[in-house]
Amino acid sequence: MDFLQIVSDGVARHASDIHLSANNRPAYRINGRMHFLDVPALTPEEVDGMIRQCLSHEKYEEFLKTGDMDASAEIGGCGRFRINAFHQIRGETLVMRIINAATPEISELRLPASISRILELQDGLVLVTGPTGSGKSTTLAAIINEFNKNRHCHIITIEDPIEYMHTPKNSIINQREIGADSVSYARALKAALREDPDIILVGEMRDLESISIAVTAAETGHLVLSTLHTIGAAKTIDRLIDVFPPQQQQQIRTQLSLVLKSVISQRLLPTADGRGRVGAFEMMFINSAISNLIREGRTANISQSIQTGISQGMIPLERSVDDLLRRGIITSGTAGEFGFDAATRNS
Repeated sequence: MDFLQIVSDGVARHASDIHLSANNRPAYRINGRMHFLDVPALTPEEVDGMIRQCLSHEKYEEFLKTGDMDASAEIGGCGRFRINAFHQIRGETLVMRIINAATPEISELRLPASISRILELQDGLVLVTGPTGSGKSTTLAAIINEFNKNRHCHIITIEDPIEYMHTPKNSIINQREIGADSVSYARALKAALREDPDIILVGEMRDLESISIAVTAAETGHLVLSTLHTIGAAKTIDRLIDVFPPQQQQQIRTQLSLVLKSVISQRLLPTADGRGRVGAFEMMFINSAISNLIREGRTANISQSIQTGISQGMIPLERSVDDLLRRGIITSGTAGEFGFDAATRNS
């Protein structure tokens, strides 16, 4: 089966992901739902050949040893992809996330107007959170693009793998890929502090060491942006604190109360017309009340502070969903399917 044809057709159909699995039919994820192609199942040999086309020789050899491999790939005539190859009970599988060639613009993403507050920050920690496939990397890329256009500064991105390629405009941008340019997030972050950065993008804060260094970078006058696979500001802060042993948790609470500037939590919901997906957002900006809640370990009360902070640009996630419902952009069925029953009843 022609690999390039499968990939190019997926791009043409606006798929977000392409699934190629041994002894199964190829499939595209379109608007959040899986669609199988009306073709025969792929053989193990076909899938292995597709994986070989996406991985360098060194990464392919490592894949054979470890059983899985992340990478980015440029496929001629099709574009750029974030890929993961892995072994499973029926053979090998290749999952390809399609990355738009153009760096995203904030105006194209329907981000809340209060995103402008992020663009005014000079230091601190900003987190973009949400489940896998919710558009976190795209939101961060759009924010970095704005900094690149409007500031004269040094931006370092640390990613695994690099997704969006940024062309320097008014800023210097150095993009580093874990595995190719540095062995780990923690090592790359340590090095970044000696590389005269103004803004550091960390693709994901995965462990205690990388979180500690990112917080230190934010404390020392840098603007640090990163992602977490959490939903909501309160759960995000709890996740960060829970990474640390009990004897260090009060210290990290105090540090976060001082350096955390904003948490953007997002979900992608299918639109009512079935033609795409739209973002629903929770926007939290640190004020004195929320800072105190973090320091005192009362994160359960943060949702209430977001409700009372609407005049400051904060947005509760339920309010964002309500707005999409009122405007007819999503259906009440979609809201309920994604766990927003209360929003549906109130609309």
